[in-house]
Order: sequence, then C-alpha cells, then structure tokens
Amino acid sequence: MGDKANAHPGAAGRARAADHPTSVRNVVLVGHSGSGKTTLVEALALTAGAVNRAGRVEDGATLSDFDDIEHRQQRSVQLSLVPVEWNGIKVNLLDTPGYADFVGELRAGLRAADAALFVVSASDGVDGATRMVWDECAAVRMPRAIVVTHLESARADLEEMTRICAQAFGGDDPDAVLPLYLPLRGPAGPDGHAPVTGLIGLLSQQLFDYSTGERVESDPDADRLPLIAEARDRLIEGIIAESEDESLMDRYVGGEPIDLKTLIDDLERAVARGVFFPVLAAAPAPQGARQGLGTVELLDLVTGGFPTPLEREAPRVTTVDGRPRELKPCDPGGPLVAEVVKTSSDPYVGRVSLVRVFSGTLRPDETVHVSGHGLTDRGHEDHDVDERVGALSAPFGKQQRAVTHCIAGDLASVSKLNRAETGDTLSAKDDPLLMEPWEMPDPLLPLAIQAHSKPDEDKLSQGLARLVAEDPTMRLEQNQSTHQVVLWCLGEAHADVALERLRARYGVQVDVVPHRVSLRETFADRSAGRGRHVKQSGGHGQYAICEIEVEPLPNGSGIEFVDKVVGGAVPRQFIPSVEKGVRAQAAKGVAAGYPLVDVRVTLLDGKAHSVDSSDAAFQTAGALALREAAGDSRIHLLEPVVEVSVLVGDDYVGAVMSDLSGRRGRVLGTEQTSGARTLVRAEVPEIEIGRYAVDLRSLSHGTARFHRAYARHEPMPPQVAERLREHLRAS
Repeated sequence: MGDKANAHPGAAGRARAADHPTSVRNVVLVGHSGSGKTTLVEALALTAGAVNRAGRVEDGATLSDFDDIEHRQQRSVQLSLVPVEWNGIKVNLLDTPGYADFVGELRAGLRAADAALFVVSASDGVDGATRMVWDECAAVRMPRAIVVTHLESARADLEEMTRICAQAFGGDDPDAVLPLYLPLRGPAGPDGHAPVTGLIGLLSQQLFDYSTGERVESDPDADRLPLIAEARDRLIEGIIAESEDESLMDRYVGGEPIDLKTLIDDLERAVARGVFFPVLAAAPAPQGARQGLGTVELLDLVTGGFPTPLEREAPRVTTVDGRPRELKPCDPGGPLVAEVVKTSSDPYVGRVSLVRVFSGTLRPDETVHVSGHGLTDRGHEDHDVDERVGALSAPFGKQQRAVTHCIAGDLASVSKLNRAETGDTLSAKDDPLLMEPWEMPDPLLPLAIQAHSKPDEDKLSQGLARLVAEDPTMRLEQNQSTHQVVLWCLGEAHADVALERLRARYGVQVDVVPHRVSLRETFADRSAGRGRHVKQSGGHGQYAICEIEVEPLPNGSGIEFVDKVVGGAVPRQFIPSVEKGVRAQAAKGVAAGYPLVDVRVTLLDGKAHSVDSSDAAFQTAGALALREAAGDSRIHLLEPVVEVSVLVGDDYVGAVMSDLSGRRGRVLGTEQTSGARTLVRAEVPEIEIGRYAVDLRSLSHGTARFHRAYARHEPMPPQVAERLREHLRAS
C-alpha cells in the first residue's frame, strides 16, 4: 500500500486479458464535473506505463480521445474504461461523467466495479450529489477511498479537505475516514501559498519530495511535528479499531509497538471490507517526470487494498422465466453470465458492447443467448435471441486491442452484438439466464422533435431506435394524443448530446418544437344542440336532422351515448351513424381542438327522408349537433395533473414546497426519511413542470430527486385557459 510505495516503480504497463479473478481490480471513479477524474486516470496510466509523457500509447491513441462528440464539446459524457497493469494486477479504471445529466453512465460504472475512488477537488469541496452516491455505495457496502486533487490551487488545503471529507462521508464514525498522508510543502511564493511538493507517510513516517524525486529526512516545518504525530496516532487507532485481531487494541493501549506490516495488512483488510475509507492525494506528474504525486501510493492501495471480484456478491440471477439460479461467485469455469454495461456505435465496426463477465468465460466467435429486460416504456422492446459474438478487445481510448478471452471478473468490448442493449444479459445459448437489472434513473425532461426534411424523416425511426439502444436512461414516446415524437431526457445537456448524436452518428437532422401536454375539453353544464344536414343537388340528396342533449359526467367517464328516440323519428339503422358522428367530432374537440371527454350525449329526436337519408348524412348531422351544443355552453379545458414525489434534503424543503405552490401545485404532505431528507408529496398540473427536472436540480444544488405519475385531468383555471387560447390564436 501507499507506505510501501516510492520504493519501487511496480510491475507496470498496459493491461491485457486477465487469467484469474484474483489478478483483477475493477475501480470506478466518482466525483462532480471538474473534480479531476479524467486527469487522475491519465496520471495513473502514465505512472503505470500505459502511456508516455505526451499521453499517448504506442499506437497513437490518447486517453482524452474517447468520443468525438465529447472531444468537441470538451466534456466527458460517457463511461470510459482504461485498463492498466500494476504489480501484476490488471486494474480496470472506469471513468464516469460528473454531470448529473449522465448519471445513467455513472450507475453503469458502479454496476461494473467492485470498489470506488471518490475524487474530490481541494478547491471545490464535496457537493451534495457526490454525498448521495457515497450513501448508495454505503448501502451495498462497496469499498471506497477518497482522492483529493487540484493541490496546485492557491486555495488547496489538504488537511482542511480531509476534515471536510470526514464530516461529509464519515457519518456516525468520522474516524473511519482518515488520511494516510500529510502534505509536504515547498517554500511559500510571493502570494504566501506554499505548494504541495510531496507526501509524508503517516504509517512509515517517510517523506518523499516529488519536485526533486528524492526522500527527505524530516519536515522542514518543525512546528508541524505535533500535528503529524497526532494524525499518525489517530490513523493507527482507526486501523486497530477495524482490525479483526481483537487483542491489537489492548496491546497498543498498553504501549506495545505495532509493526508496520501488521498495520498495513489490517488497513488493507479494512478497506476491502468497506469499513475504513482512506484519504489520499494525487496530482499529475511534473514536466518530464513519469510519476505523479500520490499516483504510486494510489495504485498500491488499489491493488493491495481493494477487493478482487471473488469478494463481491454478484447481482441476483434467474432463468429467463424467473426461477432463481444459484451460481458460484465469479467462477471462470461456471455457466456464462455477463452483462452489457455500455453500448456505443462505431462507424467502422458497428455496435460495440462493453461487457462485465460475472461467471464463466466469454470467447470470440461463440454463440450466446441475449436476454433483454424489456423497458418497453422507454422504447426498448423485449428480446430473447441468440447472437454470435464478434471480436473481443480491451478498449483503451478509441483503440481496441484484441484479446482471446474474458474471464469472470474482467471487462471487455464485444463487437457485432446487433440485438444486445445496455443492461442485457449474455449467457450460454443452451442455458439462458437473466441478471437482475440495476436501477435506471427516470428521464423526466421532455424534448419534442420532428424531422427537418423528408430525407431526415425517412431515417428518423432507425436513428432514434439506435439512440435509445445505446442509452437506457432515454425514453422514446410516440404520443398518440398530441401526435408528437418525444425524447425524455435527464437534463438539458443530455438532450443536447442526443441531438448531436442523431446528427453526427446517424445523419438525422431534427427540429425541436414546443412540447404539448394532452389537454382535453368537457362541458361545464347541460346543453342542447340540433344538427341539420339537408342538401339537394340533383339525383340523391342528403337529409338528416337530429336533436341531442349533452350533460357533463364525473372525471374519467369518457363519452357515453344514449338513445331516447321514440316513434322511429330516426330510423334504427341510422342511430349508430349519429353516435359515430358525435364521437368523431368529440375526438377533434369542440372549442380549442382538444378531445372532448366526460359527457353523456343523449339522442332525443330527429327526422329522416325515405330516399335522401344515409349513414354519411346522419354522421354529419351528429357532429353538427354536438358543435351547436358546445356553442351554447361553457366549455372547460381539462389539464393533466400529476402526482409528484420529491426527495430532498431538509435544508431545501421550504424552497421546494414554495416552488411547487408557485406552479399551482397542492402539497399533500411531507414524510421524514433517513439521512436528514424529506419526501414531499404534491399534485401539480403537468403543464407547469415541463422543465422541473432542470429547475429542481438548480433549486436543490443537485441533491433532490423526484418521480411523477399521472393522476387525472381536471378543469384548468379560467385565466390560465384564456391565456392558452390567446396563445393558440396568435400562433
């Protein structure tokens, strides 16, 4: 581990396929945007010898060149895998986006990993969203460590940031979050800032100056010696408190010295069990150097302290018909069970699937069974098919290096799985299995689109299908009420990336149009109408007269048609024609063009002609009668109301409730949950929460989540309805 570092460069290089699960570590990097995750991955790859000082591998790929769209937009929006080798261990570094809009990629990374590095900027601190992910990892006891970056900032204070991390992540046990190192500082500059040039190992009490590449005998700032001694004592006590050797604490309290190897071994075991969370520091290598500050220590922690895939409890596995299936943990010789954690498209090789193998061994050119969970509400159809695996490769930037196999516990890219989508399970074709899916965030920001031109219209359907196949956090809706194509996204940045991918990858140009909600109309009171359709123009004419009465019904009743004609005023064969005309007009609307609902239409009387009456004539008369009845009645616009549940930190409850009230919402109640959070339940008109996914994130600083579900339609307030009608007339 870290205090063993600096003494050796480690067996390093660019990783190939692993031969046993014990030689694999799967590590996901978590942190807010700008915390330095990708820079840290590059520094670790440089230290491990996977890239040279210019950030390139031998074939010219660069670590930052993961995706053309990301590169143009200068932001990371996808899960990326960088495998390196250290001390004979293959380390799969999973770099996740820090933007909240791409939390789906983060959750995929958490699924594929066995441990997490939480990357925290020394100049920015810990945000609420990162705390939420920490809590999720704690719920499943995922081993974690914290890496402090941006030490070069004038505001950087490693000691203070360690204290903040202990407060943010320690919960009831802040002594479980402790630093392994303290900073070694160089001379102060003109601004008074003393840069961090090295690290002081608290266990080994060794000092190493990265600016010179040499060990230092002692801290030049003698005033810090008591601070160092106190930090060392706290660290040793924290390690011993988590030790499985119950006699160790008594020996330490009794004054018996504990040897360094025992402390390091206990530290590694505590980290692997997810009960101790060390804080480390890291910075890129100085110009001309290979080894960055803290990168050797971090790689030693990952390989020595993080668990192997054998130590992770795999997700639940069933047969495709739902019967439980017990498997040995991470057995390379067991039945094949692998999961697609990311899907992307390559212009040359087609669809590429990043796969985590949980059991068995995946080999190229074999036929596997693909089981899909079927997120039909998001545009993903159920599928249960056999497919032939293409080439297997180890991804590195945009490059793919061919591998001969991928064992349980490892990750690899698979080409030519044309039906497999993110979240699908790969298994043996004669033993099809299904893994329990991970939680997918619900996309709640609507993006209504239409093809820009006729050629785009021809390609739109296929482009959208490929887009949602890559991203299960995106939902495709063909709204039958508004006749709009709607992409439901996680936020504005997510929507921007979706549009750019449609254009750049699939050659489809679309226009964004205002999103419409499915409004409806109803009668406010009882009314009557007479439909008269009489025409004579040579030959057979058209003759139909009908009289109806319309009355409102309770919400959700739909359209009810009642026949009360007596004496054959309307012949029996034409009564269904009147109903058909009424229903056709109701579907078109009678005031603002929205469907008419929740009324009873009663046919009272009418007239017919022995020659000129017809089915078409009475359909027309029925529609005319309904329109006349609407002209003599008040028509209410009905708007959809949704049930909204907002889970928010206690500090923001007042702001959330006030905001909901400002959206014409009715707060139904609150409920205290664990972790100083409150669940706020409310009913809000759907037309008022089109951008709520964006607004709530801003209001709560990214710490709140919400769910929505349709409740009912109810009358829109007259002043709101009038503004809507004015808008429709203007457009």
